[in-house]
Amino acid sequence: MTFKERVFKTVAEWVVERPGRSKSYDEWKQQLNVSGAAIEARASQSNSPDRARSVLRHLTGIERWGQRRLQILLGAAPIQDNYDGYQPDADLDLAGQLAAFAQTRAATLKLVDQLKEAGVSDTLKADHNDYGQLSARGWLRYLDLHASLESKKIR
Repeated sequence: MTFKERVFKTVAEWVVERPGRSKSYDEWKQQLNVSGAAIEARASQSNSPDRARSVLRHLTGIERWGQRRLQILLGAAPIQDNYDGYQPDADLDLAGQLAAFAQTRAATLKLVDQLKEAGVSDTLKADHNDYGQLSARGWLRYLDLHASLESKKIR
């Protein structure tokens, strides 16, 4: 394992996995609902619609990519790809990017219900390209943290 890989795995344990395990699926669903609404509000009030469109497109792509990884924990075939192919069309206007993000976040909330119903435990993991193996709640923490931090770029 390279030094970089060790650093990323250590960061993942302390910043993603441990905080991820601190919440139940119901608590993650509530957190994702609240943070999603905040991101939508920030984007819709942005003074820079082009910047907001770009950030929302990125957030939606990452979240859809993460959803696909979470589906592995529900029995989907493992996959190794990146988020680029999951992004909405770059030509969408701000309203279109907002709608894509809202639909994607709603799908994540449904996925949380499926993970809970299936009783997916923290021992099942799906690979993140940089952080290694993440549990379902680790993935939810990652998606929430990533979207919340990146959305700060919207002004």
